[in-house]
Amino acid sequence: MSRDRFGPDTFSGPVVPVVVLDEVRHAVPLARALVAGGLRDIEITLRTPAALDAIRRIAGEVPEARVGAGTVLGADDAARALEAGARFLVSPGLGRGIAAVARERGVPLVPGVATPTEVMAALDEGFSLLKFFPAAAAGGLPMLRAMAGPFPSVRFCPTGGIDARGAPDWLALPNVAAVGGTWPAPAPVVAREDWSAIEALARAAAALRAPSPPSNPPDPQQGERR
Repeated sequence: MSRDRFGPDTFSGPVVPVVVLDEVRHAVPLARALVAGGLRDIEITLRTPAALDAIRRIAGEVPEARVGAGTVLGADDAARALEAGARFLVSPGLGRGIAAVARERGVPLVPGVATPTEVMAALDEGFSLLKFFPAAAAGGLPMLRAMAGPFPSVRFCPTGGIDARGAPDWLALPNVAAVGGTWPAPAPVVAREDWSAIEALARAAAALRAPSPPSNPPDPQQGERR
């Protein structure tokens, strides 16, 4: 039986906002704006002193959001994030201590990978939804496209160097479940507390889809067949 704690259909939308918060007071209005725009899954990175309190505030005051912790670097980070109310964990790599905490607590973990060897290690630990990171620097679209052949059961959330313009190309890959990015909640927009702008960015991100395939060009000889 699979030990996977985070299946390919877990994300509720095509984009997971990756958020760095410097001020706890921004947490709740930011989360409400993102949810109003259609982005329910929110990754708060553990990169600032405000992160854990931000997770706690969102978990307590915005129940319609599913707040998770990103940049989880060890078992202690994982435990503190879960105590604060995180409902999923995202790590830049696969740490066995983090995996053990996630399994013990029954909380989804999306570990980061960048190579086939790391994908195999994650599969051995029972994970099939993985963070491809840093996506642009680790080989970009060609690398992730090549991963589809040997790893048909794996789905990825590529993160790192992806923006609104490039996201549809990533979403077009059959092994991509969602993409992560900072553009739905840019730091300057958060700093000026422009929540309507955040909601608009979230709405645009939630509407992203893979690009439509080009239509077949007209047959140049079609007219001659009349």
